[in-house]
Amino acid sequence: MKSLKKFLKTKNFTCIPLVMTATSHFEITAKINGITGRFILDTGASNTCIGLDKIQYFKLVSKDSKIKAAGAGATNMETQISTKNIIEIGQWSKNKVKLVLFDLVHVNEALISHNALPVDGVVGADILKKGKAIIDYDKKCVYLKQKNPK
Repeated sequence: MKSLKKFLKTKNFTCIPLVMTATSHFEITAKINGITGRFILDTGASNTCIGLDKIQYFKLVSKDSKIKAAGAGATNMETQISTKNIIEIGQWSKNKVKLVLFDLVHVNEALISHNALPVDGVVGADILKKGKAIIDYDKKCVYLKQKNPK
């Protein structure tokens, strides 16, 4: 019987390692506009988000948004939107990505209080859907489907 990894490789998926944090979240490394950051993989977050304090770090162009963010105990938070970004996760990449920017201080305070490292943002369901993500909890990795080779 073929392993999941071998089977998915035949279907053009790439395997990206995940790290389990002290808070039982999966952490993933991703590049935004060519700059590496640390993110929580969050299937419950509808959008991929970046902390407002990381706008310059990731070379984001942002504008105010009418969308209010909620999550991790905080609600009704002001947001900004940044469009036309490039995200790279392992060998997988996507252009013209929209990112929601908001204050992640409450998220990072919670992580730090549980002896976990702070993050630059959250990789949400929007990216996971685009990559046709399959999460392997046992092997601690996420598979993302690459575009078919030309």
